[in-house]
Formats: sequence, C-alpha cells, structure tokens
Amino acid sequence: MVAAAIGKAISATTVHRRLHMNGLYARLPRVCVPLSVQSRGARLKWCRQHVNWTESDWGNDMFTDESRFALQPDDKRVRVWREQSTRNRPENITEHHAFRGGNIMVWAGISSGYRTDLHIYRRGSVTAVRYRDEVLDPIVKLYAAAVGLSYVLMDDNARPHRAVIVDDFLESEEISRMEWPAYSPDLNPIENL
Repeated sequence: MVAAAIGKAISATTVHRRLHMNGLYARLPRVCVPLSVQSRGARLKWCRQHVNWTESDWGNDMFTDESRFALQPDDKRVRVWREQSTRNRPENITEHHAFRGGNIMVWAGISSGYRTDLHIYRRGSVTAVRYRDEVLDPIVKLYAAAVGLSYVLMDDNARPHRAVIVDDFLESEEISRMEWPAYSPDLNPIENL
C-alpha cells in the first residue's frame, strides 16, 4: 500500500522504524461495550439521580457482581524472551491444555462497612434457580436481614438476575433492588476490586 502510494518498493522494517521514530507503536485496541443512544441516556439519568448522594445514602446498598476466571488463559499473548535456538528449552515452553483447562465462576457483594464471602459456583452455568438457591437465599437474605428494610440490592441485569423466580423471591423477602442502567459495569464499585 505504501509502495503503491510513493511509487517505490519499501520494506516493512523501514515503515516500522519510521513509525517508531514518530512515536507510533502497534498496540491492541481498548475494548468497550457498544452503547446505544438509549443506554447512554439511561446511564446519564442514573448518574444525575445519584450525583449528590452521601456516604450514608450509599450505606445500605450492596453492590454485587459475578466474574469468570479462566484456569488457563487462552489469549495467545504470553511471551518469553529467549535467545535464538533455545525454543525447546523447558523454561521457554508453556503448556497448553485442550479446552483451556476450564474456568470458574464466582459471586461476591460489597457495601459500606461489610462484604460477603466469595461464593464459587460449582460446575455448570449460572441459572436463575442457582442464583436464588446459592446466592440470594443463603447470602443476600442474611445481609438484608442484618441491615433491615433500608437494604438495597444492586445486580447487573444479567438474565438470571431478572427472572420471575428471582423477582418473586426478592419480593417475598422484602428485598429492594436498585434500578441499574444496562451495560454499566464501570459504575459498579465492586468492579475495581
């Protein structure tokens, strides 16, 4: 492409060197969630509603999240620095298991002055039934009872969190849920832990 533009043959090394001389380097792009106009508006509205909240306003809100951890990452970005002809030395080899070695899903919650224990989902996907039986009933209900009627649960709108059986459970236990804008993990303080 460059050669066609200037009418001369030019090596990739020369192009890279010139780009580097001007402070340009190849990097992976940042990844973000695509936000619709409606999602942007909902996020802005939520932020405006909560901008003046004090620490005591936030004190009874529990922020929760689930995270999946790969037991063996498969991002192909692992690098080793080695000399030529040392490719097969043990220190320059990384094992790669078929199917990436599996993963683990965990759930936790934080609030002002307290945190839940880390819950590990054993095998399988998180469903609404599992969320209710493994998280809401034994963990969230306990914290909600300790805080009282002012307790507010924040979850991230994942499908298992919005199922009818979850709504019914929260209503029967008189647990309030915070309205949360879609695609807003950056607004959740637990994301920074």
